Amino acid sequence: MLGRRAVSGSRMDYVATLIAGPSLEPGALAATVANARDALASLGAEPGAPDVLHDDRAIDLPFADADPDQADSALRRAIGNDPIDVIAQPTADRRKRLLLADLESTIIGQEMLDELAELVGLRDRIADITARAMNGELDFRAALIERVALLKDLPEASLDEVAKRITLHGGAASLLATMREAGAHCVLVSGGFTRFAEPVAATIGFHEIHANVLELGAGKLTGTVREPVRDKDDKLRVLKETAARLQVPLAATLSVGDGANDLPMLLAAGLGVAYHAKPAVRTAARARLDYADLSGLLYAQGFRAAEIITP
Repeated sequence: MLGRRAVSGSRMDYVATLIAGPSLEPGALAATVANARDALASLGAEPGAPDVLHDDRAIDLPFADADPDQADSALRRAIGNDPIDVIAQPTADRRKRLLLADLESTIIGQEMLDELAELVGLRDRIADITARAMNGELDFRAALIERVALLKDLPEASLDEVAKRITLHGGAASLLATMREAGAHCVLVSGGFTRFAEPVAATIGFHEIHANVLELGAGKLTGTVREPVRDKDDKLRVLKETAARLQVPLAATLSVGDGANDLPMLLAAGLGVAYHAKPAVRTAARARLDYADLSGLLYAQGFRAAEIITP
């Protein structure tokens, strides 16, 4: 029987959280626990008692005496093709005090340049550049400048038109509301544009945003981006400078994103999570969510069902 609290006679320095994707059958998550504990034991780890965070959605497996990266690999092998995510990490500083989140294809479901490109019949061309840049095949800054140049003379009103297409990814509002209630500072960092980032931030409660600015003239896009361009180096800078300003150690920070321009901040944060990410990013990141929605970031921090706020 699964317990509600982990109990062990020894100190459990690490925890692996198993998080169900929406397509997983009821009861299937609990059924994986025995195999998961065996997988940990096969590494020479000492597994603790399982702890249910949310029925059929998230279970903690505390453990000692094993590297979390090795535990992650062993657990993924044990789970096989089942739509279950695994995040293994130290128990120390598990509840994060600073969140940095990418916007496009992370907090929202769209890539906004691709949406704008549709208005001028260039969606396929620009979407291909976007995909290659997000997978690290193209320089982000150069790819951004190239895509924006193709939109020169698009009416400013088009920005408001495509903004109506924005949809939040599942769990985004709960992630922000729950972390804010727990006292975390939440920052939106985007290689996209303030025109789209600002209303999203206001809607779900980010404390601050960092994003690019599209240049406008005579009611049209000029085809240029205001300097400095927000790229991967800028996202990393924002993480480090914000953590220093708020006196939050990097171990107590959480970052999430899907593209190659997110990787530096994913690798620098205490917990950096590749969210439904591009292949190159999934491979390089230390933690990832492939199936669960953004509420998985809350379970990874040990939040229980009763603690999660649904706005």
